Amino acid sequence: MRFRNKVALITAAGSGIGAATARGFARDGGAVMVADLSGRRAQAVAEEIRQSGGEARWQKMDAADPEAVQATVAATLEAFGRLDVLVNNAGYAVPGPLHELSLEAWQRTLAVTLTSVFLGLKYVVPLMRRQGGGAIVNTASVSGLRGDYGMAAYNAAKAGVINLTRAAALENAAYGIRVNCVCPGGIDTRAPELLAPGRAEAFRQAMVAIHPLGRMGKAEEVAEAILFLASDAAAFVTGASLVVDGGLLAHTGLPDFTTFVPAAAPLGGR
Repeated sequence: MRFRNKVALITAAGSGIGAATARGFARDGGAVMVADLSGRRAQAVAEEIRQSGGEARWQKMDAADPEAVQATVAATLEAFGRLDVLVNNAGYAVPGPLHELSLEAWQRTLAVTLTSVFLGLKYVVPLMRRQGGGAIVNTASVSGLRGDYGMAAYNAAKAGVINLTRAAALENAAYGIRVNCVCPGGIDTRAPELLAPGRAEAFRQAMVAIHPLGRMGKAEEVAEAILFLASDAAAFVTGASLVVDGGLLAHTGLPDFTTFVPAAAPLGGR
């Protein structure tokens, strides 16, 4: 019960990583505000948590809308009286070549993926300072640490999330507020259907092939990393980017040398 008597606000919590994090937080004794652009999905997750014996409320919220974020923070305080953990989990992507990307798509990607994190920090940090501390976890991505073909806006936004995390961690360390982020690899959520409509299964198989562990990750596996960073077990961790990617970034991208070098030949031998 590592979150007993603690309250979390989790954005984009109506499905995928956000929903898994909300369930895990409630399972471990915390109360949770489930916020999502889809009120229907947010309500479903909150009701599921309550039916399992947990404490949850829900709020329809566009994470890129300042007024909506402020209203959700206020609703969390009204419902629970405090806020100990914020998980900024919203994200958006429009695949396609950079030179064909519309300005509207660029702006919406940055708004939902990066500005949403800024808004969460902006409206929650003052509250946590008054309370004497808190934990904030942002969902970044391996796409913020490396580049992708056809995902320029998303790459830029997630890289911004990582460095915004560092800056916020530095500014708030003296106030007992820890700020970290997770960088997931390919996670089996709704993403394949959204990014590759009509070819979701082919997309999944391509993702499986590039991960050394031989599969895509599960939302619950990323949620456990988020929950660790939000918990007292990570009390000395701030400004960190925790990679949860099945070994994806461990690979240079070069071919398997063992397929070209005879097994008996020593490295550097003649």
